[in-house]
Amino acid sequence: MASQRLASLDIFRGLTMASMVMVNNQSRGGYYQLRHAAWHGWTFTDLVFPFFIWIVGVAMTLSTAKRVERGENKTQLLIHTIKRAAIIFVIGLFLNGFPNYNLSTLRIPGVLQRIAICYLIAGIIFLYSGLRGRIFWLVGCSALYWVLMAPGGYDMHTNFAARVDAMFLSGHMYSATKTWDPEGLISTLPAISTCLFGILTGMLLRTAVPLAEKTTWIFLGGNALVWLAVILDNVQPINKPIWTVPYALLTAGLANIVFAAIYWFTDGRRHRAWYTQFFTIFGMNAIAVYVFHGLLGRLLGPSLRPAVYSLFESTAGAANTSLIYSLIHVSICFLFAYTLYRRGWFLKF
Repeated sequence: MASQRLASLDIFRGLTMASMVMVNNQSRGGYYQLRHAAWHGWTFTDLVFPFFIWIVGVAMTLSTAKRVERGENKTQLLIHTIKRAAIIFVIGLFLNGFPNYNLSTLRIPGVLQRIAICYLIAGIIFLYSGLRGRIFWLVGCSALYWVLMAPGGYDMHTNFAARVDAMFLSGHMYSATKTWDPEGLISTLPAISTCLFGILTGMLLRTAVPLAEKTTWIFLGGNALVWLAVILDNVQPINKPIWTVPYALLTAGLANIVFAAIYWFTDGRRHRAWYTQFFTIFGMNAIAVYVFHGLLGRLLGPSLRPAVYSLFESTAGAANTSLIYSLIHVSICFLFAYTLYRRGWFLKF
């Protein structure tokens, strides 16, 4: 079984991280594809977060295999999983409150918090089940979500997930005006399935099957998931804020397709270029870059945004100015990631 580091892993993760910085720093009048869909449907922006959770599953499979090869047992692996999930969750809470912390209104859910929960639960499933068990839990999480959500429908304010968020997270959601949270409690169930889809891809990558055959299976599997999502969209809508089952299928499928292309060209054809190195550098310190971009946005954004708009909006228009503003953030974050890379500093816990 192959256990060497894959170039495609860092490149995919770096592409996702750079995209996340870009879409998170869109301002008024941004291009439609660089904004989240208002409710049902999807845009490029709606692919970014699930792509990251999917690659967490892939990476978990490969990194756990390396730890097993070093002689770690399941108890050690479980402790490592719990510790890492706890650290990521706490970092998420830190970012939610920065720079002013009010515990009575501090948002509890968040991007890193959802990553932490998915990593923890999918990690436990991975450690204590085989292939059939992992598929069972993947289907089970999706089926349970479907059963819970279907009776109440998928209206923005009255769906079951929104009611649960209002019951348990009141005052601690995305904003005071929200009656639901985009990283809420019930919608975490299919997000766990997204991570488990990544684990299944990681398992395939570790087999002794030739690379071309692996690429084919990943690509075909991705297409099958996309088509299944399109079919199920007629019953349960593709929706990012409540992370519906068709949305989980669609994003996992597209992640497979994109990864298959990167895997083929970078690990199969050994293609390397300046742009692959750009994303590799982003991907090797993804959590550090995410934290940095969150701090940067809060500290620099209030002064940088009006300065950029005053310089460009009258000539470039609102959409292009929003893009320029976000690309400035991407550039600064790359310089941060490059500095860490050059010094050999990689955030590990």
